[in-house]
Amino acid sequence: MILIFVDGLGLGEKDPRKNPCAARGIKHLSRFMNGLNDSNDHGILAPAEATLGVAGLPQSATGQATLFSGVNCSQSLGRHLQGFPNQKLRDILKRHSILKKTKERGFRSVFINAYRPAFFSLPENIKWKLSVTTILTLAAGIPFFGLEDIVRERSIYHDMTNEGLIQRGFDLPLFSVQKAAEVLAESLNRYDFILYEYFLTDKAGHSQQLDRACSEIFKIDLFLDTLLSLVDLDKQTVILTSDHGNIEDISVKTHTRNQVMTIIWGRGRNKLKDRISSLADITPSILWALETFHSN
Repeated sequence: MILIFVDGLGLGEKDPRKNPCAARGIKHLSRFMNGLNDSNDHGILAPAEATLGVAGLPQSATGQATLFSGVNCSQSLGRHLQGFPNQKLRDILKRHSILKKTKERGFRSVFINAYRPAFFSLPENIKWKLSVTTILTLAAGIPFFGLEDIVRERSIYHDMTNEGLIQRGFDLPLFSVQKAAEVLAESLNRYDFILYEYFLTDKAGHSQQLDRACSEIFKIDLFLDTLLSLVDLDKQTVILTSDHGNIEDISVKTHTRNQVMTIIWGRGRNKLKDRISSLADITPSILWALETFHSN
């Protein structure tokens, strides 16, 4: 199973003036406008509530912690929290990390994103104060990937292409989006559960620049198109999900209260859809699917 986390991707209106998912040429994400299933690529939509019964706009720290733990972290805090997790969220993730839970059940699990060299020299207590995905990996005791793993085609960077790293002076190959998808698909030969994070969509949504937002959505769509052509959808599952809405409505600078665009392709998609109604359902549903369909 592959879980693709795309930061800030909700279900918006079918209006290309403010929703880049509705732009001409979008093949996959455009099929799920207005919360409707309209797909012939074996994908099915499972809209996920991101407000979690708490007033205010959904935010990244609580949304991601909920998504990757199965615990309603917004209700636990009594509010939505932006940025990196606080101590209470870190404690929840230490116990309930999806990577830890899958590993404990005997699945080969990995966070496929590569980290820059500076990360590895940080003190351990500082690492625990970083992103949700970093904490997930630490809690599971899973090794982190470095830039050498990109060269070996065993990991991909958060921007898929390595362009940001090359601009920083790192000597790395420039990947195409299709190449990044190939690396991810090939990783299914080594792992049972793979998590990949892409967060430039959230930044583009906050910019309120339609061209920038469209560029990010086209990139995700091309990535999906390649990945779905390479995996065996009769035996494997691909899930795309998010933590809150944002890029689907660039008419506002903030996050939105829209449901999250959670799409499931491949094995078990219909049964998974029936189990998901909020962010808190995604980790339990993935664990159920791995044990039910992928344990062999």
